[in-house]
Amino acid sequence: MVETIDLVKASIEAGKGLLRPPLEGAGPPPELRAAPALVPIRSLGVNHRERIAHHLMSLEPQDRYLRFGFAATDEQIQRYADTLNFERDEIFGIYNRRLELIAMAHLAFPADPDLSSCAEFGVSVSKSARGRGYGARLFDRAAMHARNEGVSRMFIHALSENVAMLKIARNAGATVERDGHESEAHLQLPPATFDSRLSEMVAEQMAQTDYRIKVQVKQFWDFLSEVQALRRDAQKAQRGSPN
Repeated sequence: MVETIDLVKASIEAGKGLLRPPLEGAGPPPELRAAPALVPIRSLGVNHRERIAHHLMSLEPQDRYLRFGFAATDEQIQRYADTLNFERDEIFGIYNRRLELIAMAHLAFPADPDLSSCAEFGVSVSKSARGRGYGARLFDRAAMHARNEGVSRMFIHALSENVAMLKIARNAGATVERDGHESEAHLQLPPATFDSRLSEMVAEQMAQTDYRIKVQVKQFWDFLSEVQALRRDAQKAQRGSPN
């Protein structure tokens, strides 16, 4: 369990660099970029539905196949996004500085109240954000929320060839059972504690704050870009005008 004080310290470190302009292609390639000490993971509401659909549609065919267990089309992904139950389930997401959803997890709770002690986890990470441990971070975040909701067992249904997903489950201590092309992992969760509830509350508050800051920073850089564009147009017009 991450200590609350560690979250506070890490949030200060994670805030460094937010005011740098979000230049495309800047810095090392994605596979060489390390994840920060704190990854702000926020709960997503219905107003994020369009971005969820866009994130999933941006996945390459093989990634769609691993995420859904079949070669999902854009229409099927849109139907999935449109039918997400934000009241019953919990959706978590990671946004970059350009407010692009680069990773998301779906913690699905059963509609049957007799199965309320179980939940199913699914995750997807954009190709540009791979290798930073976002899938594992989302799994930990989902597990913390699940235990705080009284869930005692979390399940993952995945294709046996989905090595990355099954590795996340094994590293978390889950038992993985393979049945041909499909595998099922289940993780026994401990009961909620005061620390787990406080940690989730602090983590969510920090993620929400981080998102609001990113919105404001993006608005600033968008405004600055517009001003610079107008200045360049004015300079061109002035150079082209007769003396």
